[in-house]
Amino acid sequence: MRVETARVFFGIAAALATPWGADWHRTRPASTVLFVGLYGAYGIAPYVGEGRAWSAWAAAVLVAVGSVLFLRIPGASAFGFSLSFPLTTGPGRATRRAGMALVSFAVLMGLWTAGGRTKVLSAEFVLSDRVSVFLSALLLAVFGGGALASLATASVRAEVDALPPGQERDRALDFMSGSRTIGLLERGLLFAFIGAGQPEAAALVLAAKSLARVPTNDHGKHASEYFLIGTLASVIASLAMGMAARSAVGLPTF
Repeated sequence: MRVETARVFFGIAAALATPWGADWHRTRPASTVLFVGLYGAYGIAPYVGEGRAWSAWAAAVLVAVGSVLFLRIPGASAFGFSLSFPLTTGPGRATRRAGMALVSFAVLMGLWTAGGRTKVLSAEFVLSDRVSVFLSALLLAVFGGGALASLATASVRAEVDALPPGQERDRALDFMSGSRTIGLLERGLLFAFIGAGQPEAAALVLAAKSLARVPTNDHGKHASEYFLIGTLASVIASLAMGMAARSAVGLPTF
């Protein structure tokens, strides 16, 4: 990837990701569109004389507007100006359809902007055996590992459900409530580091999880058992899939 292409790509991606991560699409629509427009313009600044750069910028702005229309919640601040149908900012199916249409059009515009490079990269991505192996192994580790973790912790969950209503049951359930999302991220990171041949970095993921999420005495023994069994299941799935993927493509396991 040339530096020029990289600047435009990362600039547009950052312009879209920043307000998305801050959840501005739902609560601050005007700030979302303004930020995407300004930072996107910064990303293409050296190439304002090229039509494809402006096409990429326009696609990003359309994605921002479409996301605002599709995700905006009732009661959030308005754009700061009036929009007539079908680009209404009120709740309803028409708004969501308009948002989806804008995002779809922006995706098509982005594909046109990339031109022949998209076809080449897409062909390489689809036909690459290594990409296919690692992508499939990632899905197996993240989602298959989730099924393994759920199966392994089923007995603990059954014990918690059987507890009488009270603080012990409530605290255990509270601890387990966010486990699914955390488990997905955990297995994804573990697989990424193991697949990259960096098991030391994978160990840091476990250390960070232990510091941030380790159950205390207040959560009870069921939460501790759930944490330990779930973590071990995630490690086994990620380690097995990471090593299998590396071995399948001819890389040393470690």
